[in-house]
Amino acid sequence: MNYFQQKRLVKTFYLIAIFFATLLVHLAVIQLIHGADYNQRALEQRTLQVSLEEIPRGQILDRTGVQALTMGKREPRIILFPQIIQDKQTAANKLARILGRETEELLTFFNSRQQFLPYPLTESQVRQIKDLRIPGVLIEEIYLRYGSVPLAAHVIGHLGPISQGTNLEELNQLNGKKYKISDLVGSSGLEYFYEKELKAQQPTTFARAYVDVYRQLIRGLGITTEEQPDKGRQDLITTLDWQIQATVESIMDEKVQRGAVVVMDARTGDLLAMASRPNFHPGNIALSLDGGSDTFLDHCTALYQPGSIFKVVVAAAALEEGLVKATDSFVCLGEQEQYISCWHKPGHGPITFEEAFAQSCNPVFAELAIKLGPQKIIEYARAFGLESQHIIGYPLPRDKRQDLELIGQPYNLVNSSIGQGPVLATPVQLSAMLNVIVNNGVYIEPRLVKGLRNEQGKMTRLFPLGNSRKVIASETAKELKRLLLLVTEKGVGKEAMVAGYLSAGKTGSAEIGNGKETVNAWFSGFAPYDKPRYVVTVLVEEGISGGVTAAPIFREIVQSILLPH
Repeated sequence: MNYFQQKRLVKTFYLIAIFFATLLVHLAVIQLIHGADYNQRALEQRTLQVSLEEIPRGQILDRTGVQALTMGKREPRIILFPQIIQDKQTAANKLARILGRETEELLTFFNSRQQFLPYPLTESQVRQIKDLRIPGVLIEEIYLRYGSVPLAAHVIGHLGPISQGTNLEELNQLNGKKYKISDLVGSSGLEYFYEKELKAQQPTTFARAYVDVYRQLIRGLGITTEEQPDKGRQDLITTLDWQIQATVESIMDEKVQRGAVVVMDARTGDLLAMASRPNFHPGNIALSLDGGSDTFLDHCTALYQPGSIFKVVVAAAALEEGLVKATDSFVCLGEQEQYISCWHKPGHGPITFEEAFAQSCNPVFAELAIKLGPQKIIEYARAFGLESQHIIGYPLPRDKRQDLELIGQPYNLVNSSIGQGPVLATPVQLSAMLNVIVNNGVYIEPRLVKGLRNEQGKMTRLFPLGNSRKVIASETAKELKRLLLLVTEKGVGKEAMVAGYLSAGKTGSAEIGNGKETVNAWFSGFAPYDKPRYVVTVLVEEGISGGVTAAPIFREIVQSILLPH
């Protein structure tokens, strides 16, 4: 064999070696990386499967990590495998009689794919259907994601269909999880912000029918109920307390048509309840589409003029800067005032600063604002968190309408001193602002999410408590706390006093310019007074006043949540 023949043989050998090496690598990828996926596909081709989860997806839990805020539940449902039912008409007739439905209605399911039927079942109906022993029809418990009264709907958000093919492509690239055009995805709230983590790769429980090529049940295998782990989905643990949330929502259903309530843990800044009205059911969006443009708006994080609650900032600035003491005297002329009239039209006459705070006297705070100047008020409002819309674990886009610099624009200062004009704040921000007083002058960032947990119970991501910073001196905070107690003991917020615990806070009545004699009524306060546990902010749109409309709701909520659960 000459040299050139040997060279050709060597080249041929290497080409064959490269070919087989490539083939081996490809087989290894199929077996080791995609093997489980191909095995699953092969199993699906020779079986029929029905998920026993209405929506395979991670849970959104309250702060205990146990209770789902969607209030999901397990209920018996009919599982139907129409492909293996020989006499569909007879089977549909029998089920229709038991369910009290028309046969034609049932036949639409019998002529479709395998699924669970949407009908709730009584114990009697369950027994009767089981006694029929129809091959391809069985009863299993289905986990329904939404109960009849889900909690914190605006915070949880809702799911919706994938609307466009480009959107489907984006989702499939999001985190390696596979989406189908029929999947439901997060459209708002926590469901939207944590779509990547909540998305399930597969149901954890399902009914499986083993069939041959003729769609007949394989003897000895039949229909089984199986479980499988889903390492893809994660649960989201919030700071909300489901019992406090339920209490707040129950009271709002009776007392508040439009508005918001926020309950904050006074020690940590954790948000224990966030309730908004009007409400919607996240499991049935269609029912709420005619409820008005703000049905899906989370009023807890929406901007409003805070009214006289903003006087807390003006008072804090004046006390901290040494411009006023509790016993300093002022004169209120009511409607005759030069800069701004008082809500008490005859005027309060001679009045001390502490009395002016308790009675929410407008002219006194306008006078203090002029002495302070706009930049000082902006500085303190910013320090109290009234320009930070950040909530830990809840990445809402910033509303650019909130701009404290507008206080310094011409003709804005006096109106700003009473929380009108350009001053805007959310109920969450006002809760955090008042919490500064409770925590001896320290601002704590509000938090909504504690962390994410995988199927094995391991926390995969933690959201630590928020950063804190000193805003005012402890002595100033102590004095403000005393003044807030005067509001509920002797002032315009008497209806907010909680007997047996003592409560303190500030009213607000923000004019809304709707041509009616109504206001956005506020009360933001805390209880118990000596060792505060909760900061609660109540907003009632189109109310009479903060003291008349919002304060009694504050009292009822605080009384209810201070009672042992």
